[in-house]
Amino acid sequence: MIARLWHGMTLASKADEYLEYLDKTGIQDYRATEGNLSVQLLRRIEGEQAHFLIITLWESVEAIKKFAGEEYEKSRYYPEDQEFLLEFEEQVVHYEVMSSQP
Repeated sequence: MIARLWHGMTLASKADEYLEYLDKTGIQDYRATEGNLSVQLLRRIEGEQAHFLIITLWESVEAIKKFAGEEYEKSRYYPEDQEFLLEFEEQVVHYEVMSSQP
């Protein structure tokens, strides 16, 4: 099992709006991709910034490629992200899951 971590940052004043947008775009796409096992969306407000961390669990790297394409280590963005995000991190991080508890 592989964990994929993506981080994004927006203004705290746009945090709720961005959360709704994420639910309609990336979160739905993750869940609709064969081989996706789970999606967790975390948010932390820090002063005037809101950090979002999406942790997804996948059956394999091949399953991740169904969502992200062959260059699966690159972040995947949507056109409207430009209205929200303060920066565009180029890479996501992957970890091999060694243990998982319910």
